[in-house]
Amino acid sequence: MGSNAEQKKVYRVQGFTCTNCAAIFEKNVKNLPGVQEAQVNFGASKVTVFGEATVEELEKAGAFENLKIIPESERVEEKKEPFWKAHGKVVLSAVLLLFGYLLGQQFGEEHVLTAVVYAASILIGGYELFIKGIKNLFRLQFDMNTLMTVAILGAAAIGEWGEGATVVILFAISEVLERYSMEKARQSIRSLMDIAPKEALIRRGSEELMVHVDDIQVGDIMIVKPGQKLAMDGVVIKGTSTINQAAITGESVPVTKTVGDEVFAGTLNEEGLLEVKVTKRVEDTTISKIIHLVEEAQAERAPSQAFVDRFAKYYTPAIMILALGIAVVPPLLLGGGWGEWIYRGLALLVVGCPCALVISTPVSIVTAIGNAAKNGVLIKAGIHLEEAGRLSAIAFDKTGTLTKGVPVVTDFITYGGQEKNELLAIAAVIEKGSQHPLASAIIRKAENENVDLSSEVEEFRSITGKGVKAKVKGELYYIGSPNLFSELNTSNLTEKIKAEIEGLQKQGKTVMVLGTENEILALIAVADEVRESSKNVIQKLRELGITKTVMLTGDNRATGEAIGKRIGIHEVKAELMPEHKLEAIKQLKAHGKVAMVGDGVNDAPALATADVGIAMGGAGTDTALETADIALMADDLTKLPFTINLSRKTLSIIKQNIAFSLLIKLVALLLIVPGWLTLWLAIFADMGATLIVTLNGLRLLRVKE
Repeated sequence: MGSNAEQKKVYRVQGFTCTNCAAIFEKNVKNLPGVQEAQVNFGASKVTVFGEATVEELEKAGAFENLKIIPESERVEEKKEPFWKAHGKVVLSAVLLLFGYLLGQQFGEEHVLTAVVYAASILIGGYELFIKGIKNLFRLQFDMNTLMTVAILGAAAIGEWGEGATVVILFAISEVLERYSMEKARQSIRSLMDIAPKEALIRRGSEELMVHVDDIQVGDIMIVKPGQKLAMDGVVIKGTSTINQAAITGESVPVTKTVGDEVFAGTLNEEGLLEVKVTKRVEDTTISKIIHLVEEAQAERAPSQAFVDRFAKYYTPAIMILALGIAVVPPLLLGGGWGEWIYRGLALLVVGCPCALVISTPVSIVTAIGNAAKNGVLIKAGIHLEEAGRLSAIAFDKTGTLTKGVPVVTDFITYGGQEKNELLAIAAVIEKGSQHPLASAIIRKAENENVDLSSEVEEFRSITGKGVKAKVKGELYYIGSPNLFSELNTSNLTEKIKAEIEGLQKQGKTVMVLGTENEILALIAVADEVRESSKNVIQKLRELGITKTVMLTGDNRATGEAIGKRIGIHEVKAELMPEHKLEAIKQLKAHGKVAMVGDGVNDAPALATADVGIAMGGAGTDTALETADIALMADDLTKLPFTINLSRKTLSIIKQNIAFSLLIKLVALLLIVPGWLTLWLAIFADMGATLIVTLNGLRLLRVKE
């Protein structure tokens, strides 16, 4: 197994109730004898343990909350507990509370019978809380449970039995609701996990058998019938079908796949029978990567979360000390009544609990990241979500992002008497030897026109930066930029031809010239088609208030500007080398937060430098998933406005939540002065705040495109 440090195991945890409990659990696990390091991911309900620890030891570390620990590799169905088993104590406690209240009306609050019934209600509803609280008191750890325990026991001690019992009930109800809302937020990951089937029909030799995904090997042949979901990533080796890839890319329109195309686990085969050669193991499939990244993202502390956690660390002890002061100082020094002031101190304890504040951020971030993943947008950490909400400028790589990235021959103009197809054939056979991206456009055009490409090419030479030359059928030809021909000084480079070249360039086309040393024979104009969606996306970003959109391209200025004009982009920076793109991003950063959108292959440095790197088509390229902060899984820009809108909403909801939780605390603290703050009102304020904050966070599930 190698050294201890290398032993890293991940477990799923069932039963977390709050971020605070997760932190205590993490500390307990770290203190186990064989463990070097442990990390708890509250958003995904997981713990990662470095070192040696048995499941029993881990469950013991989580015994204060009855946590269940399951190794990640084991697939366990979560059993739904029957209602009475999960909430029986709360119900019984509530019945006793009501009974106690009726007895109080009958015999008076002070009667022994009333007190006994209230006490029973307190014990039944609150004993788990007390056990945690008292343990923490001895360890001098002040959290939720400690505050509540002191408050309830204090209330009982000064004879306020009814209030104590009410506090217990409200607290129990709030815990249930908080757990429910966190589950709701985590649901987004759960639904991702269930997307891909757990087994697949595999052909090995001549037999077909159902195999569990863990046992499928790379290279196996998977048979996918119409209406079935794919269990593994692979390449189609037989058949043609349309596949709905919404689960991965968020695009609702099915995509046609045929031999040689890449397909992903979790997508739905709609009509044809496909045979797919498996290319990745189950843990490396795109959907597994997405799930892993989403879970990691939800564990990352967002900046506002870090602020809240720091705040709570000093805030809770401060409240304890203040409450003690209120309970003790007036009676000792100012002759106040002990009962009254102790009561006020207890009310302060309860209202001071930082619960709503602590949960305000994680609920929003977990929900937003989950919603984004469902829509085919992978946000790799809370910090990127927050940054995306603050963007003022967005830079786009042109090729493959704003355009389709596939050059097409748009014009082929011939001079002299030669036949068009003959010239196309000459151009194509020469370009076969060239590495230039535009060469492929000419070859494709020649293949589409079915011209004869059998001629031999001799003495092929590349003229750096300008073009190529070669002999075809004994004649020397040149293909290259117009500059090459002005240097060759060909006889027919007339003003008319120059004007034609300029006209084509103004339309955003790249012009190549075919000719001999003496004359120009043809102009070949090539353009990269603009995506239909680009113009729309730029328009939407403007409406969202992105003040600056910039296109970065290595193409010539005329081409860049023509495309920029067509899609309505603010600024075009053309003729850039990759390192210039980096410079452009740095200049933009001087004015505010900048995102860079690219296809992740050649844009890696610029993606890394921008405040937010956004990669397109993450489903196909691993580089994009690794270098970018946010990956749009589909090769589709329309998800960009959705992402920015979601990020902005998340930021505003976090701000609302923090402001609201602090405001409620403040109001409640002010009510203490005239003595209007009762214990049950205090807990009601605290619970109400927690609930409202959580529900407000869950609104992020509703953000749509």
